[in-house]
Amino acid sequence: MMNRFENKFSTKGEAKLTYGDGDYQVVSPGEFVTCAVSGQKISLDELRYWSVELQEAYASSEISLQRYRECRN
Repeated sequence: MMNRFENKFSTKGEAKLTYGDGDYQVVSPGEFVTCAVSGQKISLDELRYWSVELQEAYASSEISLQRYRECRN
């Protein structure tokens, strides 16, 4: 029988984060976040690029720069 709290505290699935300058806070635990541009799943251990202003995660520096340029034009 499944514990009624098991789903609430599960770390499987997508995490919800608040992105800050140089770090992020986990709002809802999970294994990954989704790249805002490519839709690629990014493991939290591999998350390096995000926008504080847009509150979005990016899979690579190239994608981050692409998004930055799109938003500045």
